[in-house]
Amino acid sequence: MYELTVVTHFAAAHQLKMVAEKCENLHGHNWKVEVQVQGDQLEPKAGILMDFGVLKKHVAEIMETLDHKFLNELDLFNDAVPPSSENIARYIADALSERLAGSPARVSRVRAWESENAGAAYIPPQRP
Repeated sequence: MYELTVVTHFAAAHQLKMVAEKCENLHGHNWKVEVQVQGDQLEPKAGILMDFGVLKKHVAEIMETLDHKFLNELDLFNDAVPPSSENIARYIADALSERLAGSPARVSRVRAWESENAGAAYIPPQRP
């Protein structure tokens, strides 16, 4: 099994309800996002799972949907799916999985850090 990791960042604001008094206020973070993809086979001629440049491009496109936004106002978040670090990680994983469909690489984990010492990860179910 091979695994690639890319790290990126985005800045955004959000409000979380029914969590804690402080987090219910409108506030922002400079999120650090770690994306990992894995696969069993390398491309034979290049000896790579996938080109880092292609992976970074996909991740950058996803970051554009989040960067410098008020996350609560985006259609992808709502009362049933609040913009928590957990749901942000899942959104990124799902969006990247769509882009990697048909590729030998699959998303293995996305971690969204809302601060230097607090983050959440989403690990997608393994596809057959």
